[in-house]
Order: sequence, then C-alpha cells, then structure tokens
Amino acid sequence: MYIAHITVEEGEPLEKALKRFKRIVEKEGIIREWKKREYYEKPSTIKNKKKKALERKIQKKMRKMQAIKSY
Repeated sequence: MYIAHITVEEGEPLEKALKRFKRIVEKEGIIREWKKREYYEKPSTIKNKKKKALERKIQKKMRKMQAIKSY
C-alpha cells in the first residue's frame, strides 16, 4: 500500500504544504479508495450496484438518441 507524503521545505508555509498534500491525496484517489473499503459489501450487493449503474447508463444513451432523433 502506498502512503502519500511530502517534504516541507524550510520557510515554506504550512498551509501551502497542506494544500500540496491534499492535492496529492486527491490525485492518488486515496480518500475514494478508503471510503469504498470503509464498510464490507457483499459480492451480491456489488454486483447489483454495477448492474443498476449499467442500466442507468443505457437509459441515458437511449434518451440522448431519442433527443437527437426528435430534431
């Protein structure tokens, strides 16, 4: 597992270093991964979520295609 870290330069304001650290953490996706793993999800729940997300994506494409056809 990768742990994000930065080195604070001498004379560098703490706020600037903290902002740089937050940017690195966001870029690496550490917070997103932590939230995903915070609680255990059954494999069936994950499968159902993926299935519903796919259905939403297909519905969105269908609506888009209908909007184009109506022009």
